[in-house]
Amino acid sequence: MSSETGPVAVDPTLRRRIEPHEFEVFFDPRELRKETCLLYEINWGGRHSVWRHTSQNTSNHVEVNFLEKFTTERYFRPSTRCSITWFLSWSPCGECSRAITEFLSLHPYVTLFIYIARLYHHTDHRNRQGLRDLISSGVTIQIMTEQEYCYCWRNFVNYPPSNEAYWPRYPHLWVKLYVLELYCIILGLPPCLKILRRKQPQLTFFTITLQTCHYQRIPPHLLWATGLK
Repeated sequence: MSSETGPVAVDPTLRRRIEPHEFEVFFDPRELRKETCLLYEINWGGRHSVWRHTSQNTSNHVEVNFLEKFTTERYFRPSTRCSITWFLSWSPCGECSRAITEFLSLHPYVTLFIYIARLYHHTDHRNRQGLRDLISSGVTIQIMTEQEYCYCWRNFVNYPPSNEAYWPRYPHLWVKLYVLELYCIILGLPPCLKILRRKQPQLTFFTITLQTCHYQRIPPHLLWATGLK
């Protein structure tokens, strides 16, 4: 991949890339837009090939669209071994988590890694339980960090010439706050993060409320990272 000319012209994933402005607004942790964007890659076991593609919501959530499309691929069989990586602008809702869990139970040779930019309605107990169920079924779920943003920029974005090294640098604090809240979800703790959005002007605010259980069970380094200890 050339840093002077952008993604190489013969790159087979080029037609499946999104534009830079789309990536910036979809994956900005401060933007609370309704649509969800999915960037995914499939590593087919034994074929030494990686498929990359992008997807967005239609009448169904993007996760359901992926599962329906994936199971119709000509290379896919119940015994197929493959590794799937998702980069999601929003975490799965409770219903999508249930659909993913059911899919994985029927296809034990499929492994799934999910990186998310934001937590979807994270105070809803159904969404929180759904994420815990996914983790219990073997799914790895993490908040996107600089490493994942950079990887997505280089592999899923039709970036301009000479801009391979560029990618939107979002405030570290937002990432750390989502990491903290995801940890609360995993441990079954009450929500500690509250997000507010003002329409005029369009600003996003957050508040943190920690209870005794949070201080007792959350590792100190996570609290220190957010300046809360």
